Amino acid sequence: MSVRKAAVILYRCCWIVFVALVLVTAFTEPLDPFGLVFLPAAVAVVIGLVVSRSGGAAMTDPRPAVEVDPPVTGRWTALNSPADKVPSHGTHVYGQTYAIDIVAEPEDESRPPFRWLWPVVRPNRDFPAFGAPLLAVAGGTVVHASDGQRDHLSRNSGPALAYLLLIEASLRDLAGASGICGNRVVLDLGDGTYAAYAHVQQGSLLVKAGETVRAGQQLARCGNSGNSTEPHVHFQLMDRPDFDTARGIPFTWRGLGIPANGDAFVADEAVSSG
Repeated sequence: MSVRKAAVILYRCCWIVFVALVLVTAFTEPLDPFGLVFLPAAVAVVIGLVVSRSGGAAMTDPRPAVEVDPPVTGRWTALNSPADKVPSHGTHVYGQTYAIDIVAEPEDESRPPFRWLWPVVRPNRDFPAFGAPLLAVAGGTVVHASDGQRDHLSRNSGPALAYLLLIEASLRDLAGASGICGNRVVLDLGDGTYAAYAHVQQGSLLVKAGETVRAGQQLARCGNSGNSTEPHVHFQLMDRPDFDTARGIPFTWRGLGIPANGDAFVADEAVSSG
């Protein structure tokens, strides 16, 4: 087991111990001194900061950007793009250094905007990204494929977003990649490069682990599982299939480059089919 893997496991264990101590002290005698309750949380915060920053070591000598096909077709808009900042999601954890989020915004269909109060949540069918095909960005082998988690309602309102940031995200983090990424597909593209798709729709998988796929082949559908505010595609390249130890790899989409935050782009089906 690598040092990074051990640190990630210790990080989760510390948070679990903290939650357990809080529950125990709430119903029994408080610890003496009471500050001991917060010791596991403090250790977890330190480990989390170290692990998050350690992934940036590869940025001093990054691998060349790997050119792959887009993972979707149609009109989409980029969010949390590595074209604007690295790490794109504010952390190196889970190999997200160069990850990108994209939401579907077709010309003939509107995407529900963020609302501060109402409606608090929306059904996934209101979002054009939900159910969109996810395509293999290159030929490779499926090393992980899961679609058993449910697609939760949106979190694109003030109250729902607060719940996600303050409560749900922390609980999901305890479950690791499964809780954060939700249903996911990981492809081995060769040469130490792995393509990961997160937040896959429940029950939408068309491939299984060990299967060889071709560029442009449909793998599953876009969903809203895991730590997600609305149905969208989270895509990244990384240097190994284990999200706990993976480091991000720069990428560029053939014919598109890397769209910046807020940039709308159209992925042509001919491009994605290789």
